[in-house]
Amino acid sequence: MAIITISREMGSGGIPIVQKIADKLGYRLIDGEAIEDIAPEYGLTREVLTQIDEKPPAFIEHLDRQIELGMNRIQLIVLEQALQGNVIIYGRGGQDLLEGIDNVFRVRVIAPFDLRVERWAEREWIDPDLAYTLVRKSDQQRAGFIKYYYDRDWDDPVHYDLIINTAKLSFETAVQQIAGGVMDENLLQLKSQSKERLRDLIIRKKIQIARLADARIEDLTFQISVKDGHVTLEGHVYSEDEKFAAIDDAKTTEGVTDVTEKLKVVGYRAAPQEH
Repeated sequence: MAIITISREMGSGGIPIVQKIADKLGYRLIDGEAIEDIAPEYGLTREVLTQIDEKPPAFIEHLDRQIELGMNRIQLIVLEQALQGNVIIYGRGGQDLLEGIDNVFRVRVIAPFDLRVERWAEREWIDPDLAYTLVRKSDQQRAGFIKYYYDRDWDDPVHYDLIINTAKLSFETAVQQIAGGVMDENLLQLKSQSKERLRDLIIRKKIQIARLADARIEDLTFQISVKDGHVTLEGHVYSEDEKFAAIDDAKTTEGVTDVTEKLKVVGYRAAPQEH
């Protein structure tokens, strides 16, 4: 069956809906808890997850590269879980991460802001003023996360296949709509070709992680593309050593069949700032 991605607003009912649809379809749920369980296998600590998961970066210069490395490792978890099939990706920019994978059913769950605040206050047994602050902060963080990492407006409806407003619709109706949509023949027919594309995305993500972790590469201005296991490197590096390191990282990544290198060595570096 199709991969399901669910984008949700805090207090919209995303949590009970996603749990019900996972039970109904027998899908595995890839949410924050599942990622936390898998994270140690990818070199991710709970502290790192708390710092970066579904949040825009803090723009602390000495942490930028480590933040990007952690974010890419979370994305690799999502991609490799998606490859196994029959999964629901809950948040984490799943639909953007799986861009180009045609058998993805992209769902968004929404509700009016005041209703979401009321629901969250009841759910967490907290003061409504605190719930207001938490819901607003969540909206800002998640919108900023999607904008920074995927350059997309979180609220733009064109990026979703189904938008459910739970102000009037029950959670059970929402589950029925999602279950019906995921069975669409168009999605089912695209499953096999989507697996090949997903494998290429996993290879690309592994190379990106290797590049971020490689102390030999000082700058990250070159691009990586993968087609049927064939990797193409394009852009600029600042030395022959960086060029060699980039090629080496690609060639030693599992699943890579060949590497085409179109990298240009440039001598320019930004001048150090005066203090």
